[in-house]
Amino acid sequence: MIDLYRRSVHLIMLLASSAGLLACGSLDNASNRIVGVVTPYKVDIVQGNVVSSEQATLLKPGATRTQVRDILGTPLLMSIFHADRWDYVFTLQRQGLPSQLRKLTVSFKGDVLDRIDTEPMPTEAEFVASLDSGRQTGKVPVLELSEESLKQLPVPAKKVEAKPLPPLPTSYPPLEPAIR
Repeated sequence: MIDLYRRSVHLIMLLASSAGLLACGSLDNASNRIVGVVTPYKVDIVQGNVVSSEQATLLKPGATRTQVRDILGTPLLMSIFHADRWDYVFTLQRQGLPSQLRKLTVSFKGDVLDRIDTEPMPTEAEFVASLDSGRQTGKVPVLELSEESLKQLPVPAKKVEAKPLPPLPTSYPPLEPAIR
């Protein structure tokens, strides 16, 4: 009787471990299917100075460093070895889209703008449109209240006038005790 009991326990254990191993394999396949559907969120990485074509057209040779800084902002790269060169670099990395890289280099002679090396820059409208591409937007809610809604709002309470503070003392006690 005890021998039959031991064999049945061994058989149950064998069947349970076999079922567990089979379940692991099917769960692995199921998890692969889930991972294929659900992807983690990746943050858009924006680095550098956004320079639009409108800003680039404002730059004219003969402008001072201050005028260039007012138009383009502080340069991303300023090398101590190339003090007469400012580099404006912009990168945008987004999930599922190729990275955007834009460069603009201005060179000075002394304190005056001498040369502008740039690739074609997008307009501000084109840049904003490129940020919104691929995103699904829902219905934009109305942000104004109708006349009926305004009438239903509670009336704000009247402001309580604050009492004036007492005047400040003209002398203060010493910070340290007097030496005896």
